[in-house]
Amino acid sequence: MISSKPIAVATVATLAAALVLASLGGCGRKEEAGTGKTAAADGNVIRIGHVAPLSGGDAHLGKDNENGARLAADEINAAGGVKLGDKTYRVEIQGEDDKADPREGTLVAQKLVDAGAVAVVGHLNSGSSIPASKIYKDADVAQISPSSTAVKYTDQGFKTTFRVVANDRQQGTAMANYATDVLKAKTVAIVDDRTAYGQGLVDIVEQVVKEHGATVITREYTDNKASDFNAILTKIRATKPDVIIYGGMDDTAGPMAKQIHQLGVHVPLLAGDGACSPEFIKLAGDGAELLTCSRAGEAVERLARGAPFMAKYKAKFNADVQIYAPYVYDSVNVMVAAMVKAGSADPAKYLPVLAKTSGYHGVTGTISFDERGDIKNGALTLHTYKGGKEETIGVVR
Repeated sequence: MISSKPIAVATVATLAAALVLASLGGCGRKEEAGTGKTAAADGNVIRIGHVAPLSGGDAHLGKDNENGARLAADEINAAGGVKLGDKTYRVEIQGEDDKADPREGTLVAQKLVDAGAVAVVGHLNSGSSIPASKIYKDADVAQISPSSTAVKYTDQGFKTTFRVVANDRQQGTAMANYATDVLKAKTVAIVDDRTAYGQGLVDIVEQVVKEHGATVITREYTDNKASDFNAILTKIRATKPDVIIYGGMDDTAGPMAKQIHQLGVHVPLLAGDGACSPEFIKLAGDGAELLTCSRAGEAVERLARGAPFMAKYKAKFNADVQIYAPYVYDSVNVMVAAMVKAGSADPAKYLPVLAKTSGYHGVTGTISFDERGDIKNGALTLHTYKGGKEETIGVVR
């Protein structure tokens, strides 16, 4: 079990030193034939992979995530690195672009395994995380997703698979409850982008709104590259729903909200965390105020370590946090804390420790994993947009 007391990044090296005597020795995985190098640590480097879309419609989110990983690694290294046994290691982030594509996701997963990554933070999208997770499982490489919310991701039962955000079972239920209990919706129109994330999320929303007695009067489909939704929205307008619920990311949710407004379909739009970003406001224009969205976790800027994180992120990258950078930052630190506790970067040794993580105090709150690798007691925050600014409605668990 990782200590229930806060482990600040600046103290990782100190904690490592305190554990040297209890160390299990080296941190290498099996030696690679003919190289004299270990897969876990090449020289004095602990290689952690990071995967997210760095090109395409989700690239702004992917770069945000990668920045979070690099910020964590830079701070760990500046604090003296990670001491395991009689060696001190530098954390190196190997960033890869999966283009939010499942096939690309498996290709870069194998690339990271072949490169000797001992852990991976990613992928951003559930559609990439799920197929990639089997590759990491087969290679015994730990994977923490900071943003993949599809239930299937951890329901596969892999011992290498974790996440630090609430899943779509929680998120879909919260969205459905808001639609029926707060908005008093009796009729609902649903649209999804056919991805593992978008479709999986609204499948749960549909189930729960029906349990509450609401009627799903139409369910429509698009894809995650679409930009013109007029045909779908014209069809929905004819059904006169009380609310429209969308499963997809901000690069499609923004144009959809804009077109809803332009068509005069003046009903609320509900969406999940993928749409809940500053980029949505830019893309939605006057339609932004139609949206209520759920975002994994509590509003980071309101947490004790949140505001300082946001400030140092802005100072380092000259950009504001989009959504998930704090969760990536915490994921890297949770992995390193497990290695320190185990005295090794060998997944065979640190994975059992990672699985028992309990009460780790990160930027995003307290992190503990359940038996599936899901975060325990994961929070969700509902947001809306007024006057071009985000407003918090409340936190649900």
